[in-house]
Amino acid sequence: MRDGKRAASAPWMRTRLRTAPGAAVALAVLVLVTAFLAAAFPRAVDAYETKGLRHDIRLADAGRSAVEVSRPQPGLELPREQREAGVRTPELKRIGGALGKALPEPLRADMSSVAYGLRTMKPVLATEPWLPRPDTVPPQLSYTAQTGLKEHARLVKGAWPTTPDAVTAGSRAVRGAVTEKTAAALNMKVGSTLRLPTAVGGPLTVTITGILAPRDPGGSYWSADPLVRTPSLIPDPASPFPQNYWTGTVLLAEDAGPALLATATEPSLFWRFPPDPSELTGPDGTRLTAVVNSLESGPGLLKVRAIAGDTAEVLTGLGHIVQANARMRDAISPVIAVAALGIGSVAAVVLVMTGALIAARRKAELALMRSRGGSLRGIGGRLLAETAVTVVPASALGLLLAVLAVGEGRWWPAALAATGVGLLVCVALPLRTTLQHIRPTLHGAREDMVSARPSRRRTVAELTLLVLAVGAVTALRRRGTSGGGTDLLVSGAPVLVALIAALVLVRLYPLPLRLAARPMARLRGAIGFLSLARAGRSSAGGALPLLALLLALATAAFGGSVIAGIGDARDDAALTAVGADARISGRSERATLPDELVRTARDLDGVRNAAPLRIEFGVTMPETAAGDGGAGSGPDDSGTDTGPGADTGGGDAAGARATTMVGVDPASYTRLARTTGLPDFPSGLLKATGPSAPLSEGAESGPERVLPVIASPAVAARLGKEQHAVDTLSGNFKVQVVGTVERVASLASTNFLIVNSASLEERAPTTLLLTGAPDPGKLRAAADGNGEEFVVQLRSEERARYVNTPMQAGAERIYLAAVAAGAGYALLAVLLSLLQTAPERKTLLARLRTMGLTTGQGRRLLAFEATPQALLAAGGGLLTGWATIVLLSPGIDLVPLALAGVAGSDTSPVTLRADLWSLALPAAGVVALAAAVAGVQAWWASRRGSITELRAGDSR
Repeated sequence: MRDGKRAASAPWMRTRLRTAPGAAVALAVLVLVTAFLAAAFPRAVDAYETKGLRHDIRLADAGRSAVEVSRPQPGLELPREQREAGVRTPELKRIGGALGKALPEPLRADMSSVAYGLRTMKPVLATEPWLPRPDTVPPQLSYTAQTGLKEHARLVKGAWPTTPDAVTAGSRAVRGAVTEKTAAALNMKVGSTLRLPTAVGGPLTVTITGILAPRDPGGSYWSADPLVRTPSLIPDPASPFPQNYWTGTVLLAEDAGPALLATATEPSLFWRFPPDPSELTGPDGTRLTAVVNSLESGPGLLKVRAIAGDTAEVLTGLGHIVQANARMRDAISPVIAVAALGIGSVAAVVLVMTGALIAARRKAELALMRSRGGSLRGIGGRLLAETAVTVVPASALGLLLAVLAVGEGRWWPAALAATGVGLLVCVALPLRTTLQHIRPTLHGAREDMVSARPSRRRTVAELTLLVLAVGAVTALRRRGTSGGGTDLLVSGAPVLVALIAALVLVRLYPLPLRLAARPMARLRGAIGFLSLARAGRSSAGGALPLLALLLALATAAFGGSVIAGIGDARDDAALTAVGADARISGRSERATLPDELVRTARDLDGVRNAAPLRIEFGVTMPETAAGDGGAGSGPDDSGTDTGPGADTGGGDAAGARATTMVGVDPASYTRLARTTGLPDFPSGLLKATGPSAPLSEGAESGPERVLPVIASPAVAARLGKEQHAVDTLSGNFKVQVVGTVERVASLASTNFLIVNSASLEERAPTTLLLTGAPDPGKLRAAADGNGEEFVVQLRSEERARYVNTPMQAGAERIYLAAVAAGAGYALLAVLLSLLQTAPERKTLLARLRTMGLTTGQGRRLLAFEATPQALLAAGGGLLTGWATIVLLSPGIDLVPLALAGVAGSDTSPVTLRADLWSLALPAAGVVALAAAVAGVQAWWASRRGSITELRAGDSR
């Protein structure tokens, strides 16, 4: 300006933020939440993989997880002094320290539990007369002189074993100690002496000077070799008869190792390093496996031998532990990838929808700027700058919150994920907005589906996606996810299926609405016709909301079904292990329950039903059976086949040679089976009449008696319809199959016979099954009151065993979060789609009110207009989710998530099934939210005057 003053102009950023603060805050919050979820996901995966690896190493047997370096005693060709010096504590400590420092990363040793010393590899026959001999076989003892005894034990009686004089190979007297359990089992006490034969001279005498108690019995120091802590009664492999003998370990003084060099016990040096998993992370598993392999037979072993000697060996089971953890991780990863890709796709679509909403609101403004000479580069740059002002801080804050919320995990995958969210929003909004203004736009052009015609490019794109979806589903069905590794194409199959469904529904959606509008036009009211006409001519941008809804609902249904399948698998495994809600049985197979215990347990509060069972294992089936072609499933014409098919789940006929017989009370057992969901049968099938009528107390069973039995399909196929004689501990009789069931309570075996216990000669139950919710304490008190030979199992406690693995629990939490996020993004997609067309609907109501439309009619109009779209999205999402689960279920095995890592659990495949609640609840939420938003919008529009909405020159 001529007067030298600058023209007053407000900064663009400040003006935009002040003009629309609500939109900026809403966009920032959406980006913040999305960036947080995106950054938290890789950190959560790292966290549960890290906890799983540490958990597996900590809970593994100390003898497997420890890294042990051992070598034979110094060679006999060496001078005596040199041999003795090689097994003394200073030399052992020197080598142990060097070995600890030489362990390669990421393997770290728990130096507080490191042990090294000299031990006997060949047990010594102890002939002292005061030692116990269970089967007249004397015990065999081992001896070890290892460091750290005072740090890892406390003295109970006597004194610590010491070496008052220097011990040499010629010494014939040393001191030792034993643990409390060893002393109690082997009748040892302070002052007891043991003798070891030597190669030259008299025997070596070991005097027990102390009784010790371990400070940490489960630690590596005491558990790496369990005999050091607890003696064991083992069978004699050299005896032709079943004979047992005791074996244990005597702890010598720390410097008493040279005395063992004179014995014929093959003494060996050892250095034991228990691993310290506190610093390990999930990604370290691969490196740790390579390090262990190198130590066992590679460059690492050469370094160990350079320190400990040329004959040193490294023994450890740590590699197998890490490999088992890696197999579980590889089995879980593909299932987790399905959830990650699904929620990521939904979030991306919702972010693009947000950009479309902002672009629609600013279309007139940007068209005006374009008409006044604004360049696309200039407009795009301004939009990029004003978007980055809110998006970049929101993404950074989301990353920070994710790092704080998930403490363990690598930071760079989280940073990449949060950065990707920010870049998507910063690029999508300016790009989508500027592309709309490449050519000047005419005011008032139609944008509904009447004028939107699919182009050739769109058709080609849809066909391409269809081919990818079919290929992904086919690959998943053939290969499954149990093979390990993550394939993005296979994991993205649910997303592609939902995408194809969305594209198909968008094309077909207007047709039924327009057909339905024709009969509605003949009715008196205009509300129905107007709502259907407007719903059928919805904006072409409606494809994006529908896509987001279908993706979100399909992903939520998939995740919910995974969680439901995991729960069902664990419930079924617990039921298989226990048989009912509670179970009382003997510790031995043949232990029978006293009548008093059965009555006491049946009368406890909370018990709804009690079913006594007599279970006899190893019943031999007859050699001759029905022919292969005529056996069928076993039941005769008068019986009832309660199994779904013949010879399913039971193996072949040869597998039914050894069978389990279960004697039941038909009435109580069928009630229990119906309560627990097990296969039941009409109780009258096992009713014994005539010669097979129930025996009186003390009567003997004759071989001519014929008992009706319910058999498993495999046993029924072997026995056929004929009568067969069987010999059991409960009596000798003949059996005839009258029905089949695939499962029986309390047995995992698929080869069994169910008989009426009242028809048996010996009918005392061996197992009592209870349904209901009895008090565990009272139940165990009732069992303990009848001796220590009975054990109580609870279904709830068995069920709890399946949820304590960090990797399984972490993966399950991720799926819970995926379900919640999918439902949230689905509701957000509905809200965004309604907000995008909100100004148009408000203008419509204002115009119709000038023509006499009442407030109630306006509310019904908006509700009816939103209902078809909501129903389409809900129904399409429900069907898409169901079809996705049905298509992919043959390739999904939930065993790694549900049962892996639990000893004794059923490891049969657990297939994915559609869960009704996971399908219906998100879909119902979409309809409810659409109706609620439409009602609120109509109420708000009714409070504003028509003059506010209708302005001269407004073409809305």
